[in-house]
Amino acid sequence: MTDQEIRKIATRTIDEEQQAIKSLRKSVNDDFIKVVRLILNSNGRVIVTGIGKSATIANKIVATLNSTGTPSVFMHAADAVHGDLGMVEQDDVVLCLSKSGNSPEIKVLVPFLKLRGNTLVGMIGNRDSYLAKQSDYTIDTTVSREACPNNLAPTSSTTAQLVMGDALAVSLLECRGFSSKDFAKFHPGGALGKKLYMKVSDLYVHNEVPKVDAEDDLKHTIFEISSKRLGATAVMKEDELVGIITDGDLRRMLQRSERLDNVKARDVMTPSPKTIASDTLVSDALDMMRSRSITQLLVTNNDVYVGVIHLHDILKEGIL
Repeated sequence: MTDQEIRKIATRTIDEEQQAIKSLRKSVNDDFIKVVRLILNSNGRVIVTGIGKSATIANKIVATLNSTGTPSVFMHAADAVHGDLGMVEQDDVVLCLSKSGNSPEIKVLVPFLKLRGNTLVGMIGNRDSYLAKQSDYTIDTTVSREACPNNLAPTSSTTAQLVMGDALAVSLLECRGFSSKDFAKFHPGGALGKKLYMKVSDLYVHNEVPKVDAEDDLKHTIFEISSKRLGATAVMKEDELVGIITDGDLRRMLQRSERLDNVKARDVMTPSPKTIASDTLVSDALDMMRSRSITQLLVTNNDVYVGVIHLHDILKEGIL
């Protein structure tokens, strides 16, 4: 098979699945709206279940719902009738995913769910199926055909389920007024969580606090920058922050000056340095560094100089 033929297969698959997604717009109907309101007003969780590839998509929908403020639990349809049904509580809403809606596991499970009195939402790929007829509400994910050339392997159908699951989760998210701060509470680990909640005060405290007096000589200034290993030092005058000296400032000064005997910190410093408050998000500090093409910021607390945050501190945390 040639490279061009492989490219043609891949692009055809993408086009067919894109078409399947476009056709879902009609599925955002009254039932969909009722399901959103049902979950919003529920005192329970969303139990998401399915079999085969639908179970894999169900797991992803559960992860998305949980991370966006809707408590959810995955229950495999086959395991449900062998004990896992015990996880379903009275106020839970059950979302059942199935392309055919007629699989044996679904036909065994549904009567037990109805007997318990739980509201059943079917995410269905067959409007005439057993699941469609037994559900209190349906979300239609019917596709005209699979992207698989044999029209067998779940491809377009699972994509449709995934997209409708996202549509449901985002609708619930926005109805709840779920903010980035709320999102951070559910994502405390990893770079994403750190970007949303980590503050400058969490990082600068681990660094030295380089500072020199405006009248200090060049030798003392160079020693302070080298010993504190942050590539810069604050310049103070009577406990007031008046400037910053970086490695770059020193190099530029050495290039233009022949005599160094009487050079003071005030002669080298950049006055009115860029500072950042200690309670600022690290992500905002990174944005400031990027916009100004600098690698460190002097940190202040109530306008008092307290330390330095360096780009390397942020990189070590994986926030980039």
